[in-house]
Amino acid sequence: MRKHSGIIDRILIELQHGLTTCHARPPCHERPYPAKKIDSAEPGDSERNHVAGLMRINNAGKVAAQGLYRGQAIAARNDNVRKSMATAAEEQNEHLNWCQLRLAELNAKRSRLDGIWYWGSFTIGALAGIAGDRWSPGFVEETEKQVCSHIDNHLSVLPENDQRSRAILQTMKEDEHHHAISAKKAGAADLPQTVKTVMRCVIKFMTFSAYRI
Repeated sequence: MRKHSGIIDRILIELQHGLTTCHARPPCHERPYPAKKIDSAEPGDSERNHVAGLMRINNAGKVAAQGLYRGQAIAARNDNVRKSMATAAEEQNEHLNWCQLRLAELNAKRSRLDGIWYWGSFTIGALAGIAGDRWSPGFVEETEKQVCSHIDNHLSVLPENDQRSRAILQTMKEDEHHHAISAKKAGAADLPQTVKTVMRCVIKFMTFSAYRI
């Protein structure tokens, strides 16, 4: 009976976490907002829509990363791996909140598909966890590498005068690069090429959709 109660509690916790991630600003030990002390002219209407689309993509990416890591944590067999995945998910909250602050500054909303990104990624993470704990750091490393790649792309197409968004993305990129290195040092297994390709395809679909919806 106690075992079943524990499982139900974990499910309720994950449901609550998913709702918070997709519909609110999750709590975290947050550093200063990277754009706080930057005074720059806000982009015009056409540029604002473009920047909002880019920041909506980044917000959706953080939502997806949360789901991926939480899914891996709930399926992990090893306590250290479970804690590591939970920490990786928590570290995404800071970036998630920064993206939402920037969206608010641009009078824009987050993606209406955030629930799909979260629970789809949660399912992928849980399946990865079931496949074995040795794959979890590998998913972290590959996820962070691909995130760094798409942030580089966003930095290249941001309006030059939008220094506030640039500061946020630069800080996020530095953090993601550090996370990828940490996962590598933790013994991340190299994922099969097929898995990497599928991850890229999912990210492309999310990028296309979140920019618009």
